[in-house]
Amino acid sequence: MGVRGLDHYNLRAPRELLERIRDWYRDAIGLEVGERPPFRFQGYWLYAGGRPILHLSEAGAGEAHPVPGSGTFDHVAFACRGIAAMRARLDALGVPYRVADVPLTGVRQIFMHDPAGNGVELNFVARDED
Repeated sequence: MGVRGLDHYNLRAPRELLERIRDWYRDAIGLEVGERPPFRFQGYWLYAGGRPILHLSEAGAGEAHPVPGSGTFDHVAFACRGIAAMRARLDALGVPYRVADVPLTGVRQIFMHDPAGNGVELNFVARDED
């Protein structure tokens, strides 16, 4: 028994914002919208490497969520390849981001925020930069 890894994470928002979030993770980050079970509520599953890693769910009437950064959640991080292509994609879309290097590890990171204000980190191993 024990945790084997992270399966997915879920973001909830009103439908209009939910669709903007879906489009952003698809267009800016490169996740793919894919199959989702027929739940009673609107939503999307976004995939990476054939796995549904981001679930998007429509918030119910009157449902409120704290403003990102007001709780303990800071960001989600994705393992990525091709930092040059990712930077070109983000630049073309006008997505603001910052780049940082992790000391001693050879990891280069890109930090940004999705349309709901959630932090997103992309990690690239230096040898996979292109």
